[in-house]
Amino acid sequence: MNVYPFIEAEKARPGGNVKRSCELLEVSRSAYYQHRAGPSRRDRDDVDLVARIARIHADSAGTYGAPRVRAELAAQGRRHSGKRVARLMRGAGLCGRMPKRWRTTTVPDPGAALSADLVRRDFDVAAGRVDTRWCGDITYVHTWEGWLYLATVIDIASRRVVGWATADHLRTDLPAQALSNAIAVRRPAGPVIFHSDRGCQYTSAQYARLADRNGVRLSVGGRGQCWDNAVAESFFATIKTELLDRRAWPTRAAARAAIFEWIEGWYNTRRRHSTLDYMSPAEYEATAYSRRPASKVA
Repeated sequence: MNVYPFIEAEKARPGGNVKRSCELLEVSRSAYYQHRAGPSRRDRDDVDLVARIARIHADSAGTYGAPRVRAELAAQGRRHSGKRVARLMRGAGLCGRMPKRWRTTTVPDPGAALSADLVRRDFDVAAGRVDTRWCGDITYVHTWEGWLYLATVIDIASRRVVGWATADHLRTDLPAQALSNAIAVRRPAGPVIFHSDRGCQYTSAQYARLADRNGVRLSVGGRGQCWDNAVAESFFATIKTELLDRRAWPTRAAARAAIFEWIEGWYNTRRRHSTLDYMSPAEYEATAYSRRPASKVA
């Protein structure tokens, strides 16, 4: 029950005693006078900030948690503490989406000649050294027509998906197409290391020939060691959490179109990545490019 009107009435009465009224109604005098003064500036700022947070959260399709929301606010020129953003999100019932644990889809070929591990879990490539180390893997999407398989090539420095392909099969043609797309789009100026797990597609002679023709050195992780290809696995966990596991896919064409829009229209260009100091892959590459010596800029 709102007791403040009773206190106001008592205050308006000749000889009215606000202190006694507050005691009888079990309300502190400070709370009463704060009520009379109206919302504080901090409260009004919180209302405006919650509205901004809600828009950012909606723009991310409900996937951003407090750290990415805070980074987006900072990019808009509004710097707030992480605790404040998290508190307001909790109060508004907003939360991010957490990736699930991943599952391995590629099958090792025990008879294949394996390349060495040239990465050794060193995924911290210096700023500006894009197109020197790539990694990739294959995952699956369930549709009402059957499985759709997605192969990716990711730049380890910028976390950008530089090449990808989909198919209704797991033959080597699928990751080979993804690698060919990456080479055609990026046109790397120097040698590139491509890192993967021990899947039979990546250790096949067909894949080795494609890599050799294009100056790509192949690298593979250890047997059963998912962390050896953590960047690729992390990307799959993200796309499944934020896109693929959120709805049913009636057709492969619908899933493929959604994957295209998510990778090219969101992940590469807008989604803030914690490893990149909450920049998007495109923003990180632009920043890294601007730091190169002027003599090397074509």
